[in-house]
Amino acid sequence: MDALTLLATMVRALAKTLHALTFLLYLWYDSFFYRIQGTIMSLQPEGKGVNLVMDAASVYREDVYTDRKVGTIRCLTPVNSDGTPDAGRKPSFIGEAQILTPMGAIPVTFEIEATGLAEAIKNYEEAAKEGVERTVKEIQEYRRQQASSIVIPQGGAGGMPGLGGGGGGKIQIP
Repeated sequence: MDALTLLATMVRALAKTLHALTFLLYLWYDSFFYRIQGTIMSLQPEGKGVNLVMDAASVYREDVYTDRKVGTIRCLTPVNSDGTPDAGRKPSFIGEAQILTPMGAIPVTFEIEATGLAEAIKNYEEAAKEGVERTVKEIQEYRRQQASSIVIPQGGAGGMPGLGGGGGGKIQIP
């Protein structure tokens, strides 16, 4: 067999392998999509799809306050379905800030315990510190999970079944 024939045979084998890998990737993507879709659908009442009906008993008016330096406070004032204030429910105060990182700003959202705007402004700093600490812990946990999701086999280069032999790389995604 001359070099040109050998090269053509190798290219055909590589094309078949790439075709098989592409097919497997499509299968994985489809199964992943349907699992996610199934999870989303199972969270909906009777699996009928996304529930887009607003709850008239849980309506809030949103007011945003900011000092244009540190962050914002969102005041969620409970209202009736006609827009009048609902005295039977307490307002909620949500603080927002950002953590600046080398990869960009990360938004931080946290609840502020308060009965009025003046108290929310006073309690903003403490709630923001707790929110930032919680966000940093969540990022560290996410990084730990991502680092542990790469599996390196102990021996041999097994390869994927049905693709004609030896594997190549040793990193496998579980």
